[in-house]
Amino acid sequence: MVSANRLVAIVSPDSAPIKRIVQEARDRGIVIDATYGRRTRAVLITDSDHVILSAIQPETIAGRVDTREDDDEGDENESR
Repeated sequence: MVSANRLVAIVSPDSAPIKRIVQEARDRGIVIDATYGRRTRAVLITDSDHVILSAIQPETIAGRVDTREDDDEGDENESR
């Protein structure tokens, strides 16, 4: 699990600049490989400059983050 509050970007790993970011993060030792040996389909970049590799599509992750934020807003409104 990743804290949605810490995410800066959710991107596809296909472009050269993202591949460069992943390689530089590997060199610095700040990559978290959460693919479980599967193909990398999304790259998550956090505010602490950690790079997380995921086997889940970026659209799916973004949808889960949005759903989670909607649930949190509903909780805040109920407590008022």
